[in-house]
Amino acid sequence: MNFASVRIITADVDRLTAFYEQVTGVAAQRFTPDFAQLALPGATLAIGSAATVKLFGEGSAEPAANRSAIIEFRVADVDAEYARLRPTLTDIVQEPTTMPWGNRSLLFRDPDGALVNLFTPLTADAVARQRS
Repeated sequence: MNFASVRIITADVDRLTAFYEQVTGVAAQRFTPDFAQLALPGATLAIGSAATVKLFGEGSAEPAANRSAIIEFRVADVDAEYARLRPTLTDIVQEPTTMPWGNRSLLFRDPDGALVNLFTPLTADAVARQRS
């Protein structure tokens, strides 16, 4: 089994797609006005409009209601990414901090309130975990 993607349901596909294009530096592919995806090494981040929820079953997903998942991106230098993104981020949860498990981590919220983590493995153990 291969982990393929995470899909975020939103009321504003254009706004959320532009946000993640800025964060990742990857241009989204747009297949319809209601769906976009950013193909990244390892997995795809998909963004679907609330209108697509009816295809899965009414009420099966709700835009801007997530408080249980963290969308994570491994980056080469979290401090450099923070400097690049700082002018555009409106909800920083935690500035770059070295975590007890060996990652340096930046936490912020996307425009719909989902928590995003950019991290850089620093210790030998943290780097080794990323290879497996």
